Amino acid sequence: MTDLPAVPEHIGFIMDGNGRWASSRGLPRSFGHEAGAKSFENTVGSCRKLGIRYATFYAFSTENRSRPKEEIEALMSLFDRYAEDIFRRIKTDERKTYENVRIRFIGDKSYFSEKRRKAIADIENLNADKEIRLTVCIALNYGGRNEIVNAVNAFVAENPGQKLTENDISARLYAPDVPPPDLIIRTAGEMRLSNFLLWQAAYAEFYSTPVFWPDFSEKDLREAIESFSMRTRKFGGISK
Repeated sequence: MTDLPAVPEHIGFIMDGNGRWASSRGLPRSFGHEAGAKSFENTVGSCRKLGIRYATFYAFSTENRSRPKEEIEALMSLFDRYAEDIFRRIKTDERKTYENVRIRFIGDKSYFSEKRRKAIADIENLNADKEIRLTVCIALNYGGRNEIVNAVNAFVAENPGQKLTENDISARLYAPDVPPPDLIIRTAGEMRLSNFLLWQAAYAEFYSTPVFWPDFSEKDLREAIESFSMRTRKFGGISK
């Protein structure tokens, strides 16, 4: 239960500011990603506590592949370590961090090595047979435009010569059973989607905070939800 007036069913998180957080402390950017990974885990716990049903985290975009090679290698090494850690924690119920939580990955997985794809599949299979209170989607090698193009191409391959509808595209997204986000939170003060959930975010509310992602706390999450609860969502109609 929560004391908040209205809790979104699905929140998307654009986790921005890891590098700037590290640079402001005179540290390499990789230290910021390490701190950001810890903030991810804390936020998962906060979402579960506050009754959020779905949370999608923008971890690595298709555009991020253009970053310096050493930074990408550091990110992939961090993923390997945290994937192993997450698997162990879910498997053993350590600290109950991921109790009744299911983790899924969305994005183009062909970019990753066979070993990393297996680690992803192993994590996705955990808790599949349990009661799920929170579904966490990690957007990895994800691009919203690419997701839409893949959905259209899949429909065309399956239904040559036929016209497609919005439902046809929605049914072929990376996680078609996950409802669209009600709220998208971006840290580090930026005010753009950066190719995140472009199709799904058509009517999402947007919230930007100047807090860098490694410093993002449950207090900041509550402030975002409180802002969301004061808005009137009309979905193109007229408010009554």
